[in-house]
Amino acid sequence: MKSVFKGSCVALVTPFTNGMIDYNAYGEMIDFQINSGTDAIVVLGTTGEPATISEKDRVEIIDFAVKRVGGRIKVIVGTGANSTRKAIENSVVATDLGADALLVVTPYYNKCTQKGLVEHYKMIASSTPLPIIVYNVPSRTGVNILPETAVELSQIDNICGIKEASGNIGQITLLCNLLKDKMAVYSGDDGLNYLFMTLGASGAISVTANVAPRKVKEILSLCEEGNYDEARNKQFALDKLNKDLFIEVNPIPVKYACYKMGLCSGEIRLPLTELEDKNKKIIDDDLFTLGII
Repeated sequence: MKSVFKGSCVALVTPFTNGMIDYNAYGEMIDFQINSGTDAIVVLGTTGEPATISEKDRVEIIDFAVKRVGGRIKVIVGTGANSTRKAIENSVVATDLGADALLVVTPYYNKCTQKGLVEHYKMIASSTPLPIIVYNVPSRTGVNILPETAVELSQIDNICGIKEASGNIGQITLLCNLLKDKMAVYSGDDGLNYLFMTLGASGAISVTANVAPRKVKEILSLCEEGNYDEARNKQFALDKLNKDLFIEVNPIPVKYACYKMGLCSGEIRLPLTELEDKNKKIIDDDLFTLGII
């Protein structure tokens, strides 16, 4: 079965200070993840606010992350766009800068057909030798990769996985069944990590891992070992945090949580806005209850 990694991958936030990328914080956050047992990082995924990043900063972020990681774990770069040409350009840049793999979200706003999805990914895959994880998140993009389409995509040599964030349990079950001998399925919803693993997923691309990397990794590792009872209990313990990190649109809550942990300033870019005060209290309570702060 084709895969990019096994275990826990963090969808890393991008730290800002006074409107600029805070590379001191970024480096410390990367080291924190590696020291916590995280198996891979995604830079410039949804949680990294890529829509607000300039082309110059995009290049610098990828270059910095690749050099800071220094081959210790996989660096996966988000290169998706709603223009196939732009996604190809992003993918070529990431390839040239030394990324290990690409995470490519479905084209958003255009709302292409399933045929369009296949052609889109074929073109991107032909532009790079890197392994690609396709990213299905219809709540954001308006486009859903059907399980049968995922099977067709798996036939492309360097498409090696799918991050599935539809939230549709029936679709997830069918997807895991159809792809079990073909390519990796990764959970794209921390609240469903345990379920994904029981269905044969290879791991998770996690928002929660920004603030609780060891706890996320432990759940996935226990499942990999077949210790589902203990894994289930640990999943239950994280359920409230997993839910509350989406109390406002991602990455607003997780950016605030990172600030409370002293990892970064918590600064976020418009059109996203600071977490509401009533919700700050909820995140504070979650972090305190779990012993994170």
